[in-house]
Amino acid sequence: MIGRPDSFLIDGAAGAIECVLELPDGTPRGVAVVAHPHPLMGGTMDNKVVHTLVRAHAQAGWAAVRFNFRGVGRSAGEHDGGLAETDDLLTVLNHHLGLPELAGRPWALAGFSFGGFVAARAAEAVASTHPPSSLVLVGPATSRFDVPPVPPHLASACVIHGEHDDVVPLSAVLDWARPQSMPVTVVPGVGHFFHGQLPLLRQLVLRHLMAAQAWPPAASPAST
Repeated sequence: MIGRPDSFLIDGAAGAIECVLELPDGTPRGVAVVAHPHPLMGGTMDNKVVHTLVRAHAQAGWAAVRFNFRGVGRSAGEHDGGLAETDDLLTVLNHHLGLPELAGRPWALAGFSFGGFVAARAAEAVASTHPPSSLVLVGPATSRFDVPPVPPHLASACVIHGEHDDVVPLSAVLDWARPQSMPVTVVPGVGHFFHGQLPLLRQLVLRHLMAAQAWPPAASPAST
């Protein structure tokens, strides 16, 4: 297990949901929820890619929360193929947006592999009423699940994939991205779990987040 703060439990539809919250230096700009890979294949919130996504968001100023899907760790319930897991994610999000220090602030989503599928479903579910400020999908499981397209209401999205991903072929992600004209950042020579390239992954996500936070640029004095 990677070193992290102690977990805590919140109430979900199937019972307890186990969460970990990591705070940035200073006042959080908002809350980011990070979803982990497939529970039936050993995926948990302590996955190294999830840890990397959390650290990138915290470094960019977000309060970053990860959680165990139902049936994993101390989270109650049973695996539901991504359907009820989407409800788990939205429950975690709404819980944290209800905290006084985070109420009314922006929110963001990120997910790895199966977690990318769930994060995309969650973004789609609320896009027309309360879209996230950012969506980061790393190795999204487009060859294994019906990953929805990125919602047009979304302010900013980032898709990152390994060139030699042996779990989700790069071609499957490109086939998913092509109809949307969605750019995909390809990391050369890297497999599904980004072994040896997690610092690079963190930098890519951090670069995306900082660019998204700087847009739109402030008006210059000459234009005001």
